[in-house]
Amino acid sequence: MSQRMGWVLVIGLLAVFGLTAYALTQSVRQSTEPIADMSAAVGTQVSQMLHPTPTILPDPVTIVREVRALARLETIQYSVEKILTGEVNQGALEFLFGDRLLFVAHGVVIAGVDLGKIEPDDVWLDDQGRVYMRLPEPEIFVATLDNEKSYVYDRETGLLTHGDLDLEAAVRRAAEAEIEQAALEDGILDQARLNAENYLFRLLRSLDFIDVIFVPPDATPVPALTPTVQPTAAG
Repeated sequence: MSQRMGWVLVIGLLAVFGLTAYALTQSVRQSTEPIADMSAAVGTQVSQMLHPTPTILPDPVTIVREVRALARLETIQYSVEKILTGEVNQGALEFLFGDRLLFVAHGVVIAGVDLGKIEPDDVWLDDQGRVYMRLPEPEIFVATLDNEKSYVYDRETGLLTHGDLDLEAAVRRAAEAEIEQAALEDGILDQARLNAENYLFRLLRSLDFIDVIFVPPDATPVPALTPTVQPTAAG
């Protein structure tokens, strides 16, 4: 009997100890949660201080320098990606003063024909109602970077320099020129002329002209004549 009472006493003590330990654990957890939340808040504030979000404050005064009417027929757009490397102070001391960056450029090139350059003698009709048209030379209207997609992929600076402030700007300017050159080498101007001719052909045919003929820049604006048929004498 005494042995049974002893086991009951041991089990009761273990239960008391277990409940006490659980209560202490919950108390410690509740007391440390505000500290953890405070640490997270402080970490967020420090991160915002080290990497602040830029504030843009535009001047309320806007000056319009020029307003010009345009008659540009944009007929083709290229989306070009180019990778460029920019570097300064390379050589024996580049590990101290060197600066090198790898830039991924995404750009847009738009080409077409400026219809505002068409003169009165660049369009004429023959006696059959056919239209002859001499188009201006196709040209690049826009060649620019897409800043949302262009970025510096990697940059390495020397131990004693924070980098050349003008290097990225110089690479961006070079990227625009390279993107335009790539489009030119791919034949964007030829395709712009072809697309312009196709568009104007469909437009003029929809206006009931029987045919549209595009002539080269050196063509003489002389309407084609209809051959005259001489009547034959009756035998």
